[in-house]
Amino acid sequence: MSEYIEYNMTDRTIGVVEKKFFTFAEKPGGMVLESGATLSPVTLAYETYGKLDADGSNAVLICHALSGDSHVAGVYSGEDAKPGWWDFMVGPGKGIDTDTYFVICSNIIGSCQGSTGPGSPRPETDEPYALDFPMVTIGDMVNAQKALLDHLGVERLLSVIGGSIGGMQALEWAVRYPEKVASAIALATTTRHSALAIAFNETARQAIMADPNWKKGRYYAGPKPVVGLSVARMIGHITYLSDQSMRLKFGRRLQDKNDFSFNFDGDFQVESYLRYQGGKFVERFDANSFLYITKASDYFDLKKHHGQGSLVKAFSAAKARFLVISFTSDWLYPTFQSREMVKAMKKNGLDVSFCEIKADCGHDAFLLPNERLVQMIKGFIGRAHAEIRK
Repeated sequence: MSEYIEYNMTDRTIGVVEKKFFTFAEKPGGMVLESGATLSPVTLAYETYGKLDADGSNAVLICHALSGDSHVAGVYSGEDAKPGWWDFMVGPGKGIDTDTYFVICSNIIGSCQGSTGPGSPRPETDEPYALDFPMVTIGDMVNAQKALLDHLGVERLLSVIGGSIGGMQALEWAVRYPEKVASAIALATTTRHSALAIAFNETARQAIMADPNWKKGRYYAGPKPVVGLSVARMIGHITYLSDQSMRLKFGRRLQDKNDFSFNFDGDFQVESYLRYQGGKFVERFDANSFLYITKASDYFDLKKHHGQGSLVKAFSAAKARFLVISFTSDWLYPTFQSREMVKAMKKNGLDVSFCEIKADCGHDAFLLPNERLVQMIKGFIGRAHAEIRK
């Protein structure tokens, strides 16, 4: 049985929070990306909760997934009905306790939620970059986050935490900046995409690029490629669920009718659900950002980029203690991929804890309230913090 908890968003929220912005890498320098291109300037949207201790030992960085943003907890106003995407986990007395820790979450570069991305204006022309925006990698995202932490005066992270693409960032942090990471939590993630994961991403990208309104990325002054982006989201959303969750939630039940319509209106509840998810997504996300971020996740390969073909070697530089969590019904990043990284970590003598949590909701399980997940993360960070403070 999955250990889901009843969660009242309103009663347990951290309160009113503020989105902030940090701009760096201004000319004549700029930020050199792994592709060799230079990006200048770079702005990151971010939020912080709690206070940094005098000894700097309590900083926790949370990394978001594909469609996430810096708004991990709290609300922007008293009238805001929807708190941050991990509000059940972050806040006073919660799994990541903001009375104890200084929590940071920034929107990744390439996104469209306040950080520099393909929809941002080019300094030279004030027109959106579109496909002139350089390709970014998970490593570039981490380098940008490090610039933000330097700006905030954070010299070392107590923990870096992320699920899915956020988990890739957490792993990248641990091997790229080993001296700056005391612990890392990788949730529902992988060290590199399988052919299946790449195939789903490419199918979603092709859906966007086939939309006549995409116009090779230069759609900002006119109609957006909402049909293509909606289909892309529908494809992605299928990979976030599981056969069991879809069977339990929808089955073959019809949507507001007693018999087939014998047309293409969408007879089944699952059809209606996917169309709704696609329609909501286009209201808040940029199609080009979807292209760039999914490509960055496909390029991510810890074994190739840090281990010359060996996952054991890739983790040889890491010094952090790790908590790796997978979910039984996650077929996008199945448990065997988590076990592979745990095995490579252990071969390097690293302190590693691993748990496979039973959950029927698929890859999205790490985003849903789960008491076991909350307590596991709370205990792990607490032990890491106590060890540092010795």
